[in-house]
Amino acid sequence: MQTNFCESRTREALMRAFAGECQSRQRYYQAALIAQDQDHVALERMFRFTAEQEERHAKQFFELLKECAGEKIEITGSYPASVYTDLGDLLRASAEEEYHEANEVYPEFARLAREEGFTDIALKFDMIGKIEETHHKRFDHYLRLWESDSLLRSDSTGETWICLNCGHIHTGSEPPAECPVCGAEKGYFIREAEAPFTDNKMLK
Repeated sequence: MQTNFCESRTREALMRAFAGECQSRQRYYQAALIAQDQDHVALERMFRFTAEQEERHAKQFFELLKECAGEKIEITGSYPASVYTDLGDLLRASAEEEYHEANEVYPEFARLAREEGFTDIALKFDMIGKIEETHHKRFDHYLRLWESDSLLRSDSTGETWICLNCGHIHTGSEPPAECPVCGAEKGYFIREAEAPFTDNKMLK
Protein backbone atom coordinates (compact mmCIF):
# COMPACT_ATOMS: atom_id res chain seq x y z
CA MET A 1 0.00 0.00 0.00
CA GLN A 2 1.35 3.40 -1.00
CA THR A 3 2.03 5.95 1.73
CA ASN A 4 0.33 9.35 1.55
CA PHE A 5 2.97 11.33 -0.35
CA CYS A 6 2.64 14.55 1.66
CA GLU A 7 3.19 12.57 4.87
CA SER A 8 5.97 10.43 3.50
CA ARG A 9 9.70 10.25 4.13
CA THR A 10 10.11 10.12 0.35
CA ARG A 11 8.87 13.71 0.22
CA GLU A 12 11.63 14.69 2.67
CA ALA A 13 14.20 12.72 0.66
CA LEU A 14 13.19 14.64 -2.45
CA MET A 15 13.59 17.97 -0.69
CA ARG A 16 17.00 16.89 0.64
CA ALA A 17 17.99 15.82 -2.86
CA PHE A 18 16.77 19.13 -4.28
CA ALA A 19 18.75 21.07 -1.68
CA GLY A 20 21.84 18.94 -2.28
CA GLU A 21 21.72 19.35 -6.05
CA CYS A 22 21.25 23.12 -5.75
CA GLN A 23 24.28 23.32 -3.49
CA SER A 24 26.34 21.08 -5.77
CA ARG A 25 25.47 23.30 -8.70
CA GLN A 26 26.64 26.38 -6.81
CA ARG A 27 29.81 24.75 -5.49
CA TYR A 28 30.83 23.68 -8.98
CA TYR A 29 30.00 27.09 -10.37
CA GLN A 30 32.26 28.67 -7.73
CA ALA A 31 34.97 26.12 -8.59
CA ALA A 32 34.62 27.11 -12.25
CA LEU A 33 35.27 30.74 -11.36
CA ILE A 34 38.41 29.75 -9.45
CA ALA A 35 39.64 27.67 -12.38
CA GLN A 36 38.95 30.60 -14.69
CA ASP A 37 40.90 32.98 -12.44
CA GLN A 38 43.84 30.56 -12.53
CA ASP A 39 43.73 30.29 -16.36
CA HIS A 40 42.64 26.64 -16.39
CA VAL A 41 39.83 27.13 -18.88
CA ALA A 42 39.39 23.41 -19.58
CA LEU A 43 38.73 22.75 -15.89
CA GLU A 44 36.43 25.76 -15.76
CA ARG A 45 34.37 24.34 -18.63
CA MET A 46 34.31 20.91 -16.97
CA PHE A 47 33.03 22.36 -13.67
CA ARG A 48 30.39 24.42 -15.48
CA PHE A 49 29.30 21.41 -17.56
CA THR A 50 28.79 19.39 -14.37
CA ALA A 51 27.10 22.30 -12.58
CA GLU A 52 24.52 22.54 -15.35
CA GLN A 53 23.72 18.85 -15.02
CA GLU A 54 23.25 19.25 -11.27
CA GLU A 55 20.84 22.11 -11.97
CA ARG A 56 18.78 19.79 -14.17
CA HIS A 57 18.74 17.16 -11.43
CA ALA A 58 17.45 19.75 -8.97
CA LYS A 59 14.66 20.63 -11.43
CA GLN A 60 13.60 16.98 -11.65
CA PHE A 61 13.43 16.59 -7.88
CA PHE A 62 11.59 19.90 -7.42
CA GLU A 63 8.93 18.96 -9.96
CA LEU A 64 8.29 15.70 -8.12
CA LEU A 65 7.28 17.77 -5.07
CA LYS A 66 4.38 19.51 -6.85
CA GLU A 67 1.78 17.43 -5.00
CA CYS A 68 2.80 19.25 -1.82
CA ALA A 69 2.94 22.70 -3.41
CA GLY A 70 2.58 25.48 -0.85
CA GLU A 71 3.71 23.38 2.10
CA LYS A 72 6.83 23.90 4.19
CA ILE A 73 8.99 20.79 4.26
CA GLU A 74 11.44 20.67 7.14
CA ILE A 75 14.61 18.71 6.48
CA THR A 76 17.94 18.11 8.16
CA GLY A 77 21.15 17.19 6.43
CA SER A 78 24.85 17.82 6.26
CA TYR A 79 26.45 19.35 3.19
CA PRO A 80 30.15 19.86 2.39
CA ALA A 81 31.79 23.24 2.94
CA SER A 82 34.34 22.74 0.15
CA VAL A 83 35.75 26.26 0.36
CA TYR A 84 39.10 25.87 -1.36
CA THR A 85 41.18 27.86 -3.82
CA ASP A 86 43.50 24.99 -4.75
CA LEU A 87 42.13 23.18 -7.77
CA GLY A 88 43.42 19.84 -6.56
CA ASP A 89 41.46 20.24 -3.32
CA LEU A 90 38.34 21.23 -5.29
CA LEU A 91 38.63 18.22 -7.57
CA ARG A 92 39.19 15.86 -4.63
CA ALA A 93 36.26 17.25 -2.64
CA SER A 94 34.01 17.08 -5.71
CA ALA A 95 34.98 13.47 -6.44
CA GLU A 96 34.28 12.50 -2.83
CA GLU A 97 30.93 14.29 -2.83
CA GLU A 98 29.80 12.56 -6.01
CA TYR A 99 30.94 9.16 -4.73
CA HIS A 100 28.89 9.68 -1.56
CA GLU A 101 25.79 10.66 -3.52
CA ALA A 102 26.10 7.82 -6.03
CA ASN A 103 26.88 5.03 -3.58
CA GLU A 104 25.16 6.05 -0.35
CA VAL A 105 22.65 8.89 -0.62
CA TYR A 106 20.65 8.02 -3.74
CA PRO A 107 20.56 4.25 -3.20
CA GLU A 108 19.12 4.90 0.27
CA PHE A 109 16.58 7.40 -1.09
CA ALA A 110 15.57 4.89 -3.78
CA ARG A 111 15.17 2.13 -1.18
CA LEU A 112 12.97 4.41 0.94
CA ALA A 113 10.80 5.41 -2.02
CA ARG A 114 10.25 1.77 -2.97
CA GLU A 115 9.41 0.88 0.62
CA GLU A 116 6.71 3.58 0.63
CA GLY A 117 5.35 2.53 -2.75
CA PHE A 118 6.74 5.32 -4.95
CA THR A 119 8.41 3.20 -7.62
CA ASP A 120 8.62 6.01 -10.20
CA ILE A 121 10.44 8.25 -7.74
CA ALA A 122 12.72 5.36 -6.76
CA LEU A 123 13.63 4.91 -10.42
CA LYS A 124 14.45 8.63 -10.70
CA PHE A 125 16.76 8.36 -7.69
CA ASP A 126 18.41 5.30 -9.27
CA MET A 127 18.96 6.99 -12.63
CA ILE A 128 20.31 10.24 -11.19
CA GLY A 129 22.52 8.22 -8.85
CA LYS A 130 24.10 6.60 -11.91
CA ILE A 131 24.74 10.03 -13.39
CA GLU A 132 26.42 11.08 -10.15
CA GLU A 133 28.74 8.09 -10.55
CA THR A 134 29.83 9.45 -13.93
CA HIS A 135 30.47 12.79 -12.21
CA HIS A 136 32.62 11.00 -9.64
CA LYS A 137 34.64 9.33 -12.39
CA ARG A 138 35.00 12.66 -14.22
CA PHE A 139 36.34 14.51 -11.19
CA ASP A 140 38.56 11.58 -10.19
CA HIS A 141 40.05 11.46 -13.70
CA TYR A 142 41.02 15.13 -13.62
CA LEU A 143 42.24 14.85 -10.05
CA ARG A 144 44.65 12.09 -11.08
CA LEU A 145 45.86 14.20 -14.02
CA TRP A 146 46.30 17.18 -11.71
CA GLU A 147 48.20 15.25 -9.05
CA SER A 148 50.53 13.66 -11.60
CA ASP A 149 51.14 16.99 -13.37
CA SER A 150 49.64 15.43 -16.50
CA LEU A 151 46.70 17.77 -17.07
CA LEU A 152 48.59 19.46 -19.92
CA ARG A 153 51.29 16.89 -20.45
CA SER A 154 51.36 13.40 -21.97
CA ASP A 155 53.94 10.63 -22.25
CA SER A 156 52.98 10.30 -25.90
CA THR A 157 54.25 12.65 -28.59
CA GLY A 158 51.25 11.53 -30.63
CA GLU A 159 48.70 12.94 -28.18
CA THR A 160 46.16 15.23 -29.84
CA TRP A 161 44.92 18.37 -28.08
CA ILE A 162 42.03 20.62 -29.04
CA CYS A 163 41.75 24.34 -28.36
CA LEU A 164 38.39 24.97 -26.71
CA ASN A 165 38.39 28.51 -28.07
CA CYS A 166 38.72 27.88 -31.82
CA GLY A 167 38.96 24.10 -32.34
CA HIS A 168 42.59 23.96 -33.51
CA ILE A 169 44.07 20.46 -33.17
CA HIS A 170 47.66 20.16 -31.97
CA THR A 171 49.69 16.94 -31.85
CA GLY A 172 52.46 16.55 -29.30
CA SER A 173 53.29 15.63 -25.73
CA GLU A 174 51.74 18.90 -24.58
CA PRO A 175 49.75 21.75 -26.11
CA PRO A 176 51.47 24.91 -27.31
CA ALA A 177 51.95 27.82 -24.93
CA GLU A 178 49.67 29.78 -27.24
CA CYS A 179 47.23 28.56 -29.87
CA PRO A 180 48.72 29.34 -33.31
CA VAL A 181 45.26 30.04 -34.72
CA CYS A 182 43.51 32.22 -32.14
CA GLY A 183 46.23 33.04 -29.61
CA ALA A 184 44.39 31.40 -26.68
CA GLU A 185 46.57 30.42 -23.75
CA LYS A 186 47.65 26.85 -23.01
CA GLY A 187 44.89 26.43 -20.42
CA TYR A 188 42.31 26.42 -23.23
CA PHE A 189 43.56 23.04 -24.46
CA ILE A 190 42.18 19.66 -23.54
CA ARG A 191 42.89 16.17 -24.85
CA GLU A 192 40.85 15.71 -27.99
CA ALA A 193 39.50 12.41 -26.67
CA GLU A 194 38.02 14.25 -23.65
CA ALA A 195 36.27 16.98 -25.64
CA PRO A 196 32.56 16.69 -26.53
CA PHE A 197 31.45 16.37 -30.16
CA THR A 198 34.91 15.48 -31.49
CA ASP A 199 34.68 11.70 -31.91
CA ASN A 200 36.08 11.25 -35.43
CA LYS A 201 34.53 7.79 -35.76
CA MET A 202 31.11 9.18 -34.91
CA LEU A 203 31.45 12.06 -37.38
CA LYS A 204 32.39 9.90 -40.38
